[in-house]
Amino acid sequence: MTTSLARHLAGSGITANTVSPGVIVTDGMRQMFEDGAAARGWPGQWAELEPLVVAEYAPNPTGRLGTAADISAAVAFLVSPLAGYINGINLRVDGGIALVP
Repeated sequence: MTTSLARHLAGSGITANTVSPGVIVTDGMRQMFEDGAAARGWPGQWAELEPLVVAEYAPNPTGRLGTAADISAAVAFLVSPLAGYINGINLRVDGGIALVP
């Protein structure tokens, strides 16, 4: 769909790209894991807990979960003049968790 839209907008000066986020930490997600940490024998503080959550639920090369700031940085880049020649792509912002190119 993104590629089709990019072609449809050809010559208009508008680019069409997609951002696909991976596992993103939210306040609710953090609270859920902190609340259940003791039952698993895990530490209760997020700084110590996050590596364990990553290892069990979302192993990826960065060793951490994504944040809203990671997604907003990708979007800010794609809407900036720096990305003026990028068109019709799907940018995975997932820490490398997906095993596809």
